[in-house]
Amino acid sequence: MGRATRAIIDLSAICQNYRLAKSLTAGADAVAVIKADAYGHGAVRVALSMEPEVPAFGVACIEEAIEIRDAGVQKPILLLEGFFTADELTTIAEKNFWTAIHRVEQIAMLEEAQLVAPVNVWLKLDSGMHRLGLDAPDYRQAYERLQACKNVSDIVLMSHLACADELDKPHTMQQAALFDQTVEGISAPHSIANSPATLAWPALHRDWVRPGLMLYGASPFEASQPNADKLLAAMTLESEVIAVHDLKAGEAVGYAASYVCEENTRVGTVAIGYGDGYSRHAGTGTPVIVNGQRTKIIGRVSMDMCAIDLTGLTNVDVGSKVELWGAQLSVNEVARHCGTIPYTLFTGITRRVPRHYI
Repeated sequence: MGRATRAIIDLSAICQNYRLAKSLTAGADAVAVIKADAYGHGAVRVALSMEPEVPAFGVACIEEAIEIRDAGVQKPILLLEGFFTADELTTIAEKNFWTAIHRVEQIAMLEEAQLVAPVNVWLKLDSGMHRLGLDAPDYRQAYERLQACKNVSDIVLMSHLACADELDKPHTMQQAALFDQTVEGISAPHSIANSPATLAWPALHRDWVRPGLMLYGASPFEASQPNADKLLAAMTLESEVIAVHDLKAGEAVGYAASYVCEENTRVGTVAIGYGDGYSRHAGTGTPVIVNGQRTKIIGRVSMDMCAIDLTGLTNVDVGSKVELWGAQLSVNEVARHCGTIPYTLFTGITRRVPRHYI
């Protein structure tokens, strides 16, 4: 009944992508990163399906962690941005959250807190991303303070890579070298690898990897990469054709008449638009799949609809299924046409698009 637009989430594909991460890392543990509502896939459902084989989950902030914990997830949940105010520490200790530490003020808050149990902390070094993390000269003293703090249990040494998705850049190994130089002599687990490093930088796997985007079947790389090519698409965004028009050469399609037919053209109207989170930047030529046949967007995407070229397609009419990305069409390819990255396409899908889990 009703509008056919929906996002189909394959939970088994997400679990299989997690197993791929594990298989590449020679025994390292893997935090499954499910921040931003599991990149738009539904954090609660994803976490519950993955929990039997995942030692810990990663989220951005405490609000995300609480939602997952309250849904019944028992495994530790790492706050990748850490805590923002001292009063969050009570909840962190009570609910078995782990927390990143990326500035000295957070250490002072930990030292002064009265907690029911010590917490697991991940001490973040700014090795070259220059977003979060302590500077190298301050790092060892920060570690020593945490080691002496009664409110701290285990400590993991972490950093984040800025360019791991660009395999020809020296920046990644420069960051790794600074990390290794800074932590030399400290006996504690390491965590450096994000999705691209998990897939393509085995020297950086260390003790904990942090796969995120790869869990959802999107490659972090522009070009083909052997391990990334094994990923399974987890989200299929689909709708259907709701109208068909046969236009003559010279007639225009959509707002601003931005697309003019160069020849007689069969045009399909699809029930999805930027109000659903499908990118308005998906201009003419952006690929779609209709009943298993590849074609393209024509004209401007509007709020609730878009137009596609049906010329020459067989067995296509009102009611035909349209895949915007998914098992038949890589989200990476769609993202390139939109001038963006898969993250923004996944997380942009709005609440009015129902999620169906398989």
